[in-house]
Amino acid sequence: MHQAVDVTVDAMLEDLRTLIEVESPSRDLDALKASAEAVAAVIESRLGRQAVLVESEAGPHVHWSAGGDPTVLILGHHDTVFPLGTLERRPFRVEDGRATGPGVFDMLGGLVQAIHGLAALDDRSGVEILVTADEEVGSRSSRALIEERALACGAVLVFEGAAEGGALKTGRKGCGTFEVSVTGRASHAGLEPAAGVNALIEAAHQVLDIAALGRPEIGTTVTPTVASAGTLDNVVPAEATVIVDVRVESADEKERIEAAFAALAPHLDEAEIAVHGAVGRPPMPESAAAGLFAVAQQLLPGIEAQAVGGGSDGNFTAALGVPTLDGLGAVGGGAHADHEYLLIDAMTERANLVTGLVKALQHAGPEGNRHLRGR
Repeated sequence: MHQAVDVTVDAMLEDLRTLIEVESPSRDLDALKASAEAVAAVIESRLGRQAVLVESEAGPHVHWSAGGDPTVLILGHHDTVFPLGTLERRPFRVEDGRATGPGVFDMLGGLVQAIHGLAALDDRSGVEILVTADEEVGSRSSRALIEERALACGAVLVFEGAAEGGALKTGRKGCGTFEVSVTGRASHAGLEPAAGVNALIEAAHQVLDIAALGRPEIGTTVTPTVASAGTLDNVVPAEATVIVDVRVESADEKERIEAAFAALAPHLDEAEIAVHGAVGRPPMPESAAAGLFAVAQQLLPGIEAQAVGGGSDGNFTAALGVPTLDGLGAVGGGAHADHEYLLIDAMTERANLVTGLVKALQHAGPEGNRHLRGR
């Protein structure tokens, strides 16, 4: 590891408490406004210069620039999956070497480590931070801004939580959600069952067809996750809905899956099917992270790489061909669960890694960073 910088755990935990105690469930615009203001205040207090709140239909995104030619984008999000009131039940705590609380691992701990790693730099020119408000719900309002700043900066460091054992995330599957709506015709289940068109039976056929699209041997998973149908126990159901989670490792599989969903056809006469959705996050190929991971290995010998199934905003930047390294955030686990935690002992090391990576990118400059692009 390069020479350690003056990053204190106590200061990081203070800022982490501040962010966690402002709850920020996705789609709650009032909560997200308060959360964005808290993130901006932490950034400004540690780094100077004003952070800008970028309003959107999903809530405010936070953008900060140190000025100078854009060189590296620090990317994260401040929305969480936990509803208001979670904090009361599960408050921020520091004990037994762990910090716990809603959003501590995904991904407020990573944001704090990034900010403090940048604070250790004498020269922050070329650095930008973008903290979005809608990553947990698909990044629809932030994707264009993410892509714009990634292309301008030429390298992206993503502060989602680390993979198991603290590994960096060098590949991610593309992921998306499809909704299949079935329309049939209601009738009395006892008097005239044949007069109806049973949307539930049609949905059952569709679930089997959909599940058969998976190719787990090449990383494609197609998983029906939520289904609903019917109104009363004596009525042939006229409507049904099936929601499906899809993960793919390649652009070819993304195209195959989207085409297959578009081609779904009803099995029952007079049943109708409508399909909405797409693989919204393209796959993040490991080639996009190769150059940056090599730099991280020099800074922190022994650090490992791992490809993971979950998606992040790094999927968007990697798909553009912008060098992208993910999983630089908190070391811990339990994302989206009540046992979510961050390992306190790893915080300083990860903040120092931020400092080293940004220094290397600044030294190389925008032109020099081109060699980081995967081939």
